[in-house]
Amino acid sequence: MTDGASVDPEVFRQAIGRLPSGVAVVTVLWRGHTHAMTASAVASVSLEPPLLLFCVHVDSRFREALDDVDTWALSVLSDQGAAVADWLASPGRPAVDQLVRVPHRAAPVSGAAWVDGAAAWFDCRTVAVHGAGDHDIVVGSVLAAEQGPAAAGGLVHLRGRLHPLH
Repeated sequence: MTDGASVDPEVFRQAIGRLPSGVAVVTVLWRGHTHAMTASAVASVSLEPPLLLFCVHVDSRFREALDDVDTWALSVLSDQGAAVADWLASPGRPAVDQLVRVPHRAAPVSGAAWVDGAAAWFDCRTVAVHGAGDHDIVVGSVLAAEQGPAAAGGLVHLRGRLHPLH
């Protein structure tokens, strides 16, 4: 048995890229500005109580914001959300006004942004953060949830690319 230290990171990236994952945008209102990130490591944790999780890089500005703010919002992107996902995953985007080109509205509890046209939205409060290598796993208690239009498809990340599902 090995601890994974001998697995080449690029081999791991290529192999795990074969696992389709849903794509979401996570937002937080911090220091008077909305900060956002694209996340594909998102999962339902529990129905009773309703909990979900997402993963965030430990060195990111977004992770820093979570040390100060315990509420955040998550928008599950629809099949029309690829441009938003790409923009919010792009390195070097401005720290301020990240959502100026993304239609959105304030989530009811956190005040963070819910992206318009999403398939579903969640407003959450952090209940636990677990270190996991170069990422942290953030577990949130769901405070509010809404569904988008019944016909909304989904967006998945597979083999390093975004794919709409209808």
